[in-house]
Amino acid sequence: MKQLIVDINADVGEGLKNEALLMPFLSSCNIACGGHAGDNETMVQVVNLAKSHKVKIGAHPSFPDRENFGRQIMKISCAELYTSLKQQVRSLMQVLRKEHIMLHHLKPHGALYNLAAIDQKTAEVIIEVVKSIALPVQLYVPYGSVIADLAQKEGIKITYEAFADRNYNEDLTLVSRSQSNAIITNPDEVFEHVQTMIFQQKVKTISGVEVEIKADTFCVHGDNPEALKLLHKLTEKLHESKVVIM
Repeated sequence: MKQLIVDINADVGEGLKNEALLMPFLSSCNIACGGHAGDNETMVQVVNLAKSHKVKIGAHPSFPDRENFGRQIMKISCAELYTSLKQQVRSLMQVLRKEHIMLHHLKPHGALYNLAAIDQKTAEVIIEVVKSIALPVQLYVPYGSVIADLAQKEGIKITYEAFADRNYNEDLTLVSRSQSNAIITNPDEVFEHVQTMIFQQKVKTISGVEVEIKADTFCVHGDNPEALKLLHKLTEKLHESKVVIM
């Protein structure tokens, strides 16, 4: 039987200062680099934590909107967005260079991530940022998204991502955070959610319909109030199910 391998990631460096607790359960992380949160000091701290736990490091750029934590779509030109994203990634790469660590991946944050999943122009800007990096960097993207298709056409290596602690609509978009059922905080429900995606390649949506999905990495949001409990239970149950996390 083929060995099942998954990656577990979390968004970190967002001001919650819980990274030391989360890192032991992660195999990759996405570090905020100034757009929605984070600064040089937090990047240095989180990079060193990730390094000590041998956790792969990704850039987590956003719309340049700290006021709204990058969770609202900004009316910004493609050129302005490119310049901001490029600067955010460059800031993290400067920290990584000093620590002699390679950037593993890029994962857009919040509203930017969701918009790039459905909007060609936004996806193209992110693709250009990835292409501008003089290293082979992966792109974390949702299955069946515009940005996934575009990245594959451009020869960029993608990793399909799904969310362990978020509910889905039938079109594979995430349930809006404005809805009470957007976030999953029960550890058993999170494991069942992820288990179905791994073993059946399906996700149960809020309407009850199961939809095809593929995922190689699963995200637990670092700002989920139950993040530590979710990660502890999820990693424990995956090990019991003979799923390797790496």
